[in-house]
Amino acid sequence: MKESRAATHRTVSHDLPLSPEFEKFMAGGWAGSPLPADIRLPAAGLTPARRRRLSARFPGERLIVPAGELRVRSNDCDHRFRPHSAYAWLTGLTGEEQAGHVLVMEPDGPHGHEAVLYVRPRSPRTDAGHRDRRYGEFWVGRRPDLAEAERMTGVRCEALDAQGALPPGRDASADAELASVLSELRLVKDAWEVEQLQLAVDHTTAGFEDVVRSLPRALAHPRGERWIEGVFGLRARAEGNGTGYETIAAAGAHACVLHWTRNDGPLEARQLLLLDAGVETDSLYTADVTRTLPLCGRFSPVQRQVYELVLAAQDAGIAALRPGARFRDFHRAAMRVIAEGLTDWGVLESPEGDFHRRYTLCSSGHMLGLDVHDCAQARADAYLDGVLEQGQVLTVEPGLYLQPDDETLPVELRGIGVRVEDDLVITAEGARLMSGALPRTPDAIEAWMGALTDGR
Repeated sequence: MKESRAATHRTVSHDLPLSPEFEKFMAGGWAGSPLPADIRLPAAGLTPARRRRLSARFPGERLIVPAGELRVRSNDCDHRFRPHSAYAWLTGLTGEEQAGHVLVMEPDGPHGHEAVLYVRPRSPRTDAGHRDRRYGEFWVGRRPDLAEAERMTGVRCEALDAQGALPPGRDASADAELASVLSELRLVKDAWEVEQLQLAVDHTTAGFEDVVRSLPRALAHPRGERWIEGVFGLRARAEGNGTGYETIAAAGAHACVLHWTRNDGPLEARQLLLLDAGVETDSLYTADVTRTLPLCGRFSPVQRQVYELVLAAQDAGIAALRPGARFRDFHRAAMRVIAEGLTDWGVLESPEGDFHRRYTLCSSGHMLGLDVHDCAQARADAYLDGVLEQGQVLTVEPGLYLQPDDETLPVELRGIGVRVEDDLVITAEGARLMSGALPRTPDAIEAWMGALTDGR
């Protein structure tokens, strides 16, 4: 029987064979390069309480939370690695070097659990590490040794390659109940998490400003959408870990495709640009903001008409946010405004029923945090059918997607897509708009774009 391609695949080295003399030469003459003695992760003081909350839900059971593995992009090139959000939340570890690492919560009698991190130790200089293109220090950079990892995290660390197969236990990558609990524990953010999310929003605001300043060059480029994506991506990489999700830079009718990430189209001054983008911080918390901008700097009358209806829907949704409100209340409030507006335009015969969904397509928001669609594996009664609590962070993002081929619409409305999306944190009084530094009303957007493109 033939072996599978996956089983027989080997990375082919194009290097010349190495002599024993060279290997001996490589093994010596290296100065010590320890990490600073005071290294400590920013979240290290918060993770013990997070692990205790998890421990209380599964007394006496061994819990396994993997960081995840590297994934091949093409041949011997891997995708950039990002640790699983539950692993990052429980350990504070967010770097690319975490690929393959595992947190194990060992039952510890009356004390609940002891956390043990199984990590790949620092590659020694005395073996063939200089030839390890996937994990070797010369290829991918310095990793902490075990003692350094313990100082960083406050968690006992063991060598991943010395412990063999992990002991059996509930694995978060395969156990639905454990995955749900880990999502639900992250629904309410602590003060530090809210600070990280605000930082992500602030960097995102700067990225939107960069985009507006770049519009003259983007309009002149045959793939202006991709120019926009690149400008925002530069800000995201310069200020944080990168983008929290694939940037949507959708001009004209592309804005009617909810997740348009090809971003390969041109820009035309008469069009709207729907930009949905968010910076992910080094701590892996992401913003998620959308603005729909007139590429010429001024809304046409029909563009303004559509935009103002979406904005009114968003205002209604934001007004419905408060502790104790049902999660779905803000969506229902926004959709009521949309349905009534479409009826006023003559598109719908009545605001009753769900016929407006032809033009809105999706819900009006979601939880936000380490994932852009955060806590998605939480049970419905804890999230979608649950109630809002102080400290939760979410988006409110109604939209109208008026397809270019939709014959139920007046011709002048076809091909217009508008979404307005902001990030908010639930407070004791209601909700605080975290992304309020970006203008929302048509007049404010026009003034803001004019100021940025005029160089003032």
